[in-house]
Amino acid sequence: MSAEPTSAPHWRPVSPCGPACLTSHETDVALPVRAARTVALVAVLLGVLLVAGPVAVLRGSWRDRVARTVFRALLAACGVRLVVRGDLDGAGRGALVVSNHISWLDIVGLSAVRPMRALAKREIASWPVLGPLVARSGSVFLDRDRPSTLPAAVADVSRVLRSGALLSVTPEGTTWCGSASGRFRPAFFQAAIDAGVPVRPVALRYRLASGRETTRPAFVGTESLVESVRRTVRLRGLVLEVFVCPEIAPGRAADRGELAALAQASVQAALGTTTLVSTAPERAQVSKRSVSVGASSLSLEEGPPCPRCTTTTPCSCSNSETTRTGSLRSG
Repeated sequence: MSAEPTSAPHWRPVSPCGPACLTSHETDVALPVRAARTVALVAVLLGVLLVAGPVAVLRGSWRDRVARTVFRALLAACGVRLVVRGDLDGAGRGALVVSNHISWLDIVGLSAVRPMRALAKREIASWPVLGPLVARSGSVFLDRDRPSTLPAAVADVSRVLRSGALLSVTPEGTTWCGSASGRFRPAFFQAAIDAGVPVRPVALRYRLASGRETTRPAFVGTESLVESVRRTVRLRGLVLEVFVCPEIAPGRAADRGELAALAQASVQAALGTTTLVSTAPERAQVSKRSVSVGASSLSLEEGPPCPRCTTTTPCSCSNSETTRTGSLRSG
């Protein structure tokens, strides 16, 4: 139950993020508060196990209401405040919901906004409580160690979308710290094209009550899920912001690659970031899409050390894929 295995097959997306990316300016809550959150989290998880059977037989809006309540209770138990900007209502039609990927909290936050199915890595099915919840929601599991199963997984996602359901995908393929992010891989955008449904980009950001961003909730490197949970429940004033971007209508993109690029640009515009395409052995080059940051966007801040070159981000490291707009340099 770690964020990433110590070694990964060459075809699997790999994030350079690790402990060096975690910010240290945050204030931890007092020990009694931390203990109370832990007890509340355990209570919610036990409650989920007790009601999982009856909830599984519910249908429609009743099931969504119960699921939303459960996921919001999980956020509250962890001391996380949810802030939603935009509407994620599916309006009775299917849509592929794509977002940047930072933490195990991502799927909890999205489901607290709008319960939906998800594409999840096979390992999540074995996670305590969250695994059964994801499985019972009708999610599609992907075996990342067997690339030969990818076409079948894309077909499964397309079938779910045709049924009129929302399904969430994290096209980066792995978690990043939030100060940096990866390229949106195009494979599962083909499912939206095949099903003839729109893509709904969603941008996720973790910050403190003061407005300053934090990478502490990130689930990165080789740490265990338990370690990540412990670090998260210690944080004071953690806020998860969910930005629902305008949908990308069917037919707007010529192919899945262009569709992935449009979705990535939409997420980056909401977060005020831009991309350096820099996965080896490719040469690093600045994305042609420019991103303007309005007055309402987060002010620029100095980030944590880059995990590759150890300088402060935004940096000139050719391996750093995304930096804050305003200090963009290629390595």
